[in-house]
Amino acid sequence: MQQPTNTAAWQMKKGASIKIKSATYTAPGANEIVIKNGALAINPSDWLLQDMGDTFGLEYPMILGNDVAGEVVEVGEGVTHVEVGDRVLGHAIGCWEKVPAEGGFQQYTVLETNLVAKIPDSLSYTDACVVPLGLSTAACGLFQQDQLGLQLPSVDVKPTGKTVLVWGGSSSVGTNGIQLAVAAGYEVFTTASPKNFATLRALGVSQVFDYKSESVVADLTAALKGKDFAGALFTVGSAEDCFAVVDRATGKKFVASTLPIPEHKHTDVSGKQIFGTTLKDNEVGQAVYQDFLEKALTAGTFTPAPAPMVVGNGLSALSDALATQKKGVSAAKVVVTLNA
Repeated sequence: MQQPTNTAAWQMKKGASIKIKSATYTAPGANEIVIKNGALAINPSDWLLQDMGDTFGLEYPMILGNDVAGEVVEVGEGVTHVEVGDRVLGHAIGCWEKVPAEGGFQQYTVLETNLVAKIPDSLSYTDACVVPLGLSTAACGLFQQDQLGLQLPSVDVKPTGKTVLVWGGSSSVGTNGIQLAVAAGYEVFTTASPKNFATLRALGVSQVFDYKSESVVADLTAALKGKDFAGALFTVGSAEDCFAVVDRATGKKFVASTLPIPEHKHTDVSGKQIFGTTLKDNEVGQAVYQDFLEKALTAGTFTPAPAPMVVGNGLSALSDALATQKKGVSAAKVVVTLNA
């Protein structure tokens, strides 16, 4: 095929504004695909890496961006799961792998196929792109054997009789974690602001608690009494409160956390920080993206969340998008479209 002309939003150095300029179009390797991006979503990690990339061992120049959705334009050796012309969402990991071609903030992105799911025609790229990083992070915490090690999700749900706590349910990781845990057969309790209670109940939570309430620890402890507890997924908020609830529950005293484990946690509770790309190296990536998500999106049993908040079109809109995310958004995900 004739190689397309590619353009990217480059991060040239720490703290600098992104620079829109040409980028090499890279053909896919084995078990990789290339997509033409139709929409990109922004995560807190994107502006954090923009401001402090060298702190995390990243190298310049680099291309940020994790959440992408678009059309497959080329497939590599050994790829049988998707083909040219398919519409997909995917988790781009270029900044972590130090491979610019695999960054999200460009017109054409190389993706590993175990971090890709086909999407139905009824689902727009704008809606689809909000999913990947939140889904990957939640899946790592819930299902990896070095984390909570829960039963894997399925469109044919098999109830376990156990309860999971998702702390920070309206966050990107939280909304995806709730749906994954429900699809894996667990009853889910969560915390959130009251304005988001109805949204989270619609995603399948059994009970939701006000994270700002002074009695949230006591209320959750009472609600979990008699439950077979399977552990907690901590996404955002008070880690100390989350660990206190887990300490008082009956069952697995483990917290999978998006943040470092508190130094002064309860001694009977174990915990481990999640790194949201590790599922690419184990069975969880394929199990979640290919075996579960594709079927669930087609069946309409999985809702892309949080809702997209489109702030502009084209790579040039990414600067404003990053600034908007940095200011903070609630129960929404900042999105930039890439319509031709």
